[in-house]
Amino acid sequence: MTVEFALAFPVMIVVAVIAVNALLFFSDCARFDRVARDAVRVHAASPGYGQTLADSIGLIAGDIEASIDADRLSASVAAGGGSHGHTTFTATLRFAPTLFGIGFKSSVFGIELPMLEHSVSMTVDLYKPGVLI
Repeated sequence: MTVEFALAFPVMIVVAVIAVNALLFFSDCARFDRVARDAVRVHAASPGYGQTLADSIGLIAGDIEASIDADRLSASVAAGGGSHGHTTFTATLRFAPTLFGIGFKSSVFGIELPMLEHSVSMTVDLYKPGVLI
């Protein structure tokens, strides 16, 4: 029985680590999607007078970073041109696997745990009230 336990225990630990990290990642992705879309709606849909695209990206990134205050997460925001005067904002979340809260681990018992990424995009019209183009 001890030999069987010694053989099965590392497998059980690896399965548990993968399951816990998957659930954490899915939870963080759900929160990230909501926060990123809200930040784009607030800061980019109707920018203030003199607010540039770079200012909007900075404000969006600031809101996202403030809401994902976990050590295992990092985020970035990019904007690209769309068609007909629309702009697409893409926010990317990076998730570092953890060993039950101990910190980032790249492998457990020889099994690689890669960094995970999740992106969400939202296209908005950068309408500036009172500004004639």
